[in-house]
Amino acid sequence: MKIINVTNNFPNLVNEQLRNTDALTVEVYSAGNTTTIFTRASTHYELIITNKHRAIRPDERESIQTFFLKKRIDQSIIDKNNISIIDEPRLLEISYPILKK
Repeated sequence: MKIINVTNNFPNLVNEQLRNTDALTVEVYSAGNTTTIFTRASTHYELIITNKHRAIRPDERESIQTFFLKKRIDQSIIDKNNISIIDEPRLLEISYPILKK
């Protein structure tokens, strides 16, 4: 599965997220019909994975999560015991809290 950064195609989404949330970074990625919004804030990282046409497959979920854990999320500072997951057929939201200093 190839995951491509398409943030430049979503300037309104990025600007609204930065303006109206605690986000420090907002990036949008595409893997075919599956879109992922990656957000970094001072207290957490967040992945929102969505597919408008079908349910998110378990293999997609696993590869996207692995990609971000390896490339974008600093695993040494996340609280692995308090990860929050909202799992719907066409939407998956994963919040990785950052350990308090």
